[in-house]
Amino acid sequence: MNSIGKKIKDIRKKKGLSQEELAEFAKVNLRTIQRIENSESEPRGKTLNLICQVLEVNAEDILDHGKQHDKNYLIYFHLSVLFGLVIPTGNIILPFILWITRRDKIIGLNSIGTNLLNFQIIWTFLTFIILIVGIFLEVMHLEFGSINPFFLLLLPCLYLINVFYQ
Repeated sequence: MNSIGKKIKDIRKKKGLSQEELAEFAKVNLRTIQRIENSESEPRGKTLNLICQVLEVNAEDILDHGKQHDKNYLIYFHLSVLFGLVIPTGNIILPFILWITRRDKIIGLNSIGTNLLNFQIIWTFLTFIILIVGIFLEVMHLEFGSINPFFLLLLPCLYLINVFYQ
């Protein structure tokens, strides 16, 4: 895990700012910036917020309080949508539980989780609507050419899209 000072230094360099410019724009002492970047000290709340405003980043992105990289968990998280093949709405319930329990502990899980859950909710809703329309057409014996085989093929195709998209 990168130290706070290294992260600030990397972001500052990407923005093309010198230490003097960062200190001036953030209204912080130059020596304070130097100590932070050399990991001699960590910025306190107000100082960190001033630096983050100048660098146009969130303080949470710089502070990873105990967060870790866990690619295996992210893979399992993506694969958890397959639980929907076993239990209806399992593609929402299991990822939601996995997301809630670890979103503050794994880097990137919060944004990945919100995207995945939003997609699963929309996908489940659309699949449900298509299924209801197909059942309605079958019950009412309404035939518009070959619409019934279309609905029989559409549902597996939707599941394949869901599996391969995630």
